[in-house]
Amino acid sequence: MMSGVSQATRANDAAPVPRVDAWLVGVLIAMLSFSLVMVYSATIASGNQSLATSFQHLTRHAIHVAVGIALIMLVSFTRISWWERFSKLLLILCMLALAVLLIPGIGIEVNGSVRWLKLSSMRIQPSEFAKVAMVIYAAGYLTRKREALGEFSQGVLVIGIVLAVLALLLLLEPDFGGFVVITLTVGMMLFLGGIRFWHFLLCVLLGVAAMVVLTVISPYRTERVMSFMNPWSDPFDSGFQLVQALIAFGRGEWFGVGLGASIQKLYYLPHADTDFLLAVIAEELGLIGVLFVIMLFAVLLWRAFAIARRAERFGEIYAARLAQGIGSLLAIQATINMGVNTGVLPTKGLTLPFLSYGGSSLLASCVAVGLLLAVHRALQRKPGARR
Repeated sequence: MMSGVSQATRANDAAPVPRVDAWLVGVLIAMLSFSLVMVYSATIASGNQSLATSFQHLTRHAIHVAVGIALIMLVSFTRISWWERFSKLLLILCMLALAVLLIPGIGIEVNGSVRWLKLSSMRIQPSEFAKVAMVIYAAGYLTRKREALGEFSQGVLVIGIVLAVLALLLLLEPDFGGFVVITLTVGMMLFLGGIRFWHFLLCVLLGVAAMVVLTVISPYRTERVMSFMNPWSDPFDSGFQLVQALIAFGRGEWFGVGLGASIQKLYYLPHADTDFLLAVIAEELGLIGVLFVIMLFAVLLWRAFAIARRAERFGEIYAARLAQGIGSLLAIQATINMGVNTGVLPTKGLTLPFLSYGGSSLLASCVAVGLLLAVHRALQRKPGARR
């Protein structure tokens, strides 16, 4: 049985590369279309009974989606070698942008965090693009050092120092959620890249210890963890967000209360259009809606790793590591967001990629998928790749 499965896998890998990855394009169209519907539903009450105002969020989000699609098309036609060549520069620029946020009077503070830069009428969150830049850099590092990844200094230490610098800049904002996402993503890339297992295990232990220490030394994070463990102990203060999200999930049951009929989004559930959009989906579309979202991200992860497997078969190691990193980044952030919404994980302040309202998150996710499509196009140019 196992030999039959392995033969089928090898046959699938050997199949010609199609001109368009229909599954990836299809899931992307489904996500962006679903996002427009649910963002409008989640923000329809924000207009204070004014129809003109209630369309503002939808209009802005539609503009973000249009720009995101343009970015996908633009990035998909770039050469992968360019990203590998300029990976260090991209990461340095993102780190500089994060450092600029720390200069008093420049960054925009929202809910106690300074994460945004204002450029004319736009607000940009550099940390969203820094995640993608770190994946691009890590893919290049793992490619350059692939013969020496068994050594601790080459396999873990150097990239660990780079990650530590980026993590420090994120924590100073503070952006603990972004720190967790990029740390887990780079850890996954190191594991898939071929570092020794005990080196990987050491990284996991150090990462867990660092997160525990960062939580304990911060009263704000400690309060979040305590409210996560028992949100009903203070349902009107520290546990308010999670309680309202759980009520939304409870009201949705199997098939939901109906599209647009959510009550929790009516000023009960904070950040209903961003961090807790999944709770609105659960209330309006029920378990079926949540499973649909999970299926979309499962397909996205499947295609990312399928592209990575084919790239490795053609000897394109950098392209393979890049595809693995992008798939891991999007899947990890989506998983954490879902865990927060369902009360499995403490509140992190992370959006749901492609679905939540927010320009920087959406545009960074679109750049990431554009890179996946660029890898797919690069494989088409290989001898024997076309149908």
